[in-house]
Amino acid sequence: MAKQTILDVDVQGKQVLVRVDYNVPVEYVDGDPRITDDTRIRASLPTVQNLVKRGARVVLMSHLGRPKGKANPKLSLRPIADRLSYLTQTRVSFANDCVGAAAENCVNSLRDGDVLLLENLRFHPEEEKNDPSFSQQLARLGDVYVNDAFGTAHRAHASTEGVAHLIRERAIGFLMEKELHFLGEELENPARPFVVILGGAKVSDKIGVIDHLLSKADAILIGGAMAYTFYLAQGKPVGKSLVEPDRVELARKALEKAAAQGIDLLLPVDSYVVESIDFENRQTSPGRYTRPGEEIPEGWRGVDIGAATLAAMRQEIAGARTLFWNGPMGVFEIRGCDKGTFAVAEMVAENRDAVSIVGGGDSVKALHQSGLADRITFISTGGGASLEFLEGKPLPGISVIPDKVEQEANQKASPSSDEGSNVVLLPA
Repeated sequence: MAKQTILDVDVQGKQVLVRVDYNVPVEYVDGDPRITDDTRIRASLPTVQNLVKRGARVVLMSHLGRPKGKANPKLSLRPIADRLSYLTQTRVSFANDCVGAAAENCVNSLRDGDVLLLENLRFHPEEEKNDPSFSQQLARLGDVYVNDAFGTAHRAHASTEGVAHLIRERAIGFLMEKELHFLGEELENPARPFVVILGGAKVSDKIGVIDHLLSKADAILIGGAMAYTFYLAQGKPVGKSLVEPDRVELARKALEKAAAQGIDLLLPVDSYVVESIDFENRQTSPGRYTRPGEEIPEGWRGVDIGAATLAAMRQEIAGARTLFWNGPMGVFEIRGCDKGTFAVAEMVAENRDAVSIVGGGDSVKALHQSGLADRITFISTGGGASLEFLEGKPLPGISVIPDKVEQEANQKASPSSDEGSNVVLLPA
């Protein structure tokens, strides 16, 4: 069943504790923080502004980076509060801690419609340990609990799972609802043909998704270094390409399952190869493209897909009516090895007849860098969470939210209504 959303809860005058995902890139230039990508902040605005409009006292909590349980000024959420104030044109106050007297005093001083952002949850080691005492401290800050952080929903942490057991009224936000709709309903019963594009380095990261989607997809297109583990499963030489020898048998079984079910599982037929790669300085030795069907030479490694592979992918992608893309086609962070990823981004964006769903950091980054993000139906904010969800695994941050009562659901507006979209986005 659908989960209870903020539209199913009376929030007027209540302290609403909202788990958001503000784990955004922050760079410090001459001591000044600069948020280089505020996509996740903007994605939270429909939920935040709806709660403000309805008179809630909004308490936002998030993590940023990996401070390893210790306070780190460069991982403070204070710059996020400033950016949120700018985007909403509303004063967003900031608490110097997320629990204890400092946080409680800030929360207790809120008035209806006010917004407060707590300091980085992971400054406390108890957050990731899902410590009961820490969860209780968080629970004192809210009358209602809302999870709108899909990107962390696969983690059973204090702010995503522990605290929810301690607050009676619980719901998901509009962003979480959209994630569940597109990654759940749209991919469970997709318009056909349904084409899946998977890339990235490791088969181990995607094998569960491949196995789950083999029963749903019409074609699965494989790129990135994970393709070379499939090469090994076929007995093909891979030179020095990145592989997972202990996952070869899993790759072989996936190939066999795809063949048995009549599903096209397409591997690259040509590659861009180099003799050496320097990740630290983001450069490679001079490379070349292999011919279609040519083996990767001994001593060389594949770092991107070639033109023949892209031509085959284009045919599948252009004819699709549902597209799901997760993972780069090559060593995306190094110029010269990113052409395949940018080409796939363009192909997915060009198919305006399809429901297109994209997740994964590099895939999303390629869309933004190409200026194509606004041509995609839905861009997921989840990385590991989206993969686990697509594998069919229960996510702790979602399981703890009660299901919507059907009779009440029919009386509520959808998140696409005016209530859920009362947001004015200012320029970056």
